[in-house]
Amino acid sequence: MNTPFKAGDAVRWNSEAGEIHGKVVKVHTHDVEFLGKTRRASREEPQYEVKSDKTGHLAMHHGDALKST
Repeated sequence: MNTPFKAGDAVRWNSEAGEIHGKVVKVHTHDVEFLGKTRRASREEPQYEVKSDKTGHLAMHHGDALKST
C-alpha cells in the first residue's frame, strides 16, 4: 500500500471518466455504509473518502488506488 493519507491531502485516482483530482475528506478505519453499500475498512487497510475538485462528487477507495499530487 502507498503511504497512508490523512484528511485534507490532495490526491488523484483513476475512474471510468479518466484521472480525477481531489482531496481526502475522511479516513475510515472501521466498516462503513457508503452510498448504500458496506465498505470494509480497518486500521491496517483503511478506506479513504475522497471528494472530486471538479464535480464535488464523493467516492471511497483503498489507499493503493490513490496517488499523492
